[in-house]
Amino acid sequence: MINNQSGNWIIKNGTFVVLNNEQAVLKGYMLVEDDLITYIGEEKPECSDDIPVVDGSHLLFLPGLVNTHGHAGMSLLRGYGDDLALQVWLQEKMWPMEEKFTSEDVYWGASLSALEMLKGGTTTFLDMYDHMDQVAKVVQESGIRAVLTRGVIGFCSEEMQQHKLNEAINFAKDWNGQADGRITTMMSPHAPYTCPPAFFEKFVQAAHDLDLPMHTHMSETLSEVAQNVADYGLRPTQHLEKLGMFTRPSIVAHGVHLTDEEIEILATHDVGVSHNPGSNLKLASGIARVTDLLKAGVTVSLGTDSAASNNNLDMFEEMRLAALIHKGISGDPTAIPAAVALRMGTTYGAKSLFLDNVGRLAPGMKADFIALNTDQAHFLPHTDFISHSIYSASAKDVEHVWVDGKQVVKNGACLTLDEERIRREAQSAFEGLLNR
Repeated sequence: MINNQSGNWIIKNGTFVVLNNEQAVLKGYMLVEDDLITYIGEEKPECSDDIPVVDGSHLLFLPGLVNTHGHAGMSLLRGYGDDLALQVWLQEKMWPMEEKFTSEDVYWGASLSALEMLKGGTTTFLDMYDHMDQVAKVVQESGIRAVLTRGVIGFCSEEMQQHKLNEAINFAKDWNGQADGRITTMMSPHAPYTCPPAFFEKFVQAAHDLDLPMHTHMSETLSEVAQNVADYGLRPTQHLEKLGMFTRPSIVAHGVHLTDEEIEILATHDVGVSHNPGSNLKLASGIARVTDLLKAGVTVSLGTDSAASNNNLDMFEEMRLAALIHKGISGDPTAIPAAVALRMGTTYGAKSLFLDNVGRLAPGMKADFIALNTDQAHFLPHTDFISHSIYSASAKDVEHVWVDGKQVVKNGACLTLDEERIRREAQSAFEGLLNR
């Protein structure tokens, strides 16, 4: 296996998950030219005889996984507040600690998250947090792809609200398209229950002015929905529609508690939903109506949320949970088939983040892909690699990772980040938070 920094190269003898209309898996060749896949097929393509060759024997190649909701800096709080209801967890554990976060804390927390995600096969992630210039710096250094948003909570004076809004606007303008195009940005008021309507509307206007999509938390818990009805006379989906959010391309996180009417509103406006099964289960927030959303034509993707509420960033676990949970609650073993769960973690994720050249192994797509070691007991016999990817695999099976055609993980080791230092600095940062 070689570390390809640029140029043309080819994989031979590989098993590739393509999930197109004709077939799910093919064995053969994939040609990479700079940052793009230019050929994938069973026959060797025409190419130079001296082109570098990677032997893909015993490897399963998948599109890089796409994590559509998270808070990377919060990995510093992994395990700090567990087995608590969401509002207790937020108000008594998370928010008091997060008030102490410095930009350096966010840098090391985001570095820890990027390391975990890359080694686990996630090549693209959406992040909503503060000190986002530090997260962007980590994206630059690590080689990962990211959609970054300066998340904003509006529990503050109008002067501070304006300051936060200006920060969000400037970050979105300054970083969109940076890191060789691997960074794109959105506008992200935290949630309708943390941002007053007039403040939320300013984000909608900014998104129009900058021509950017929007992201927010929505309908995560029953109490949140009840509070929205009490405060504004509307359920969150109707409330956000009234505020104009859905006049912009949008993705909402969670969407656990939705009525038929709300699902129809999301479908009408082509609003994506980031399903976070692990976090929602751990916080007992509920189980989203994923099968109904999909039937209505809503794009449903997968997110881990933060490592403080999950407590890992393993997208293989999220895909497996999505496939299993909805079978269990519906009594229908066909509710979310393995292929649909895999699309939720790849193709649907890219679509919901408005990345039209990511999420599939196909000519013209970005060369963001991963290789799993299939020469292991839990991958045998080699009956159905789509099934094995969802029901048998985990993040620990990832051997190699490429983003933009560059190898960033080789034989399970991250090539772009200093893992030993990140582990040390992250532990030190957490201990510093406890002592402030």
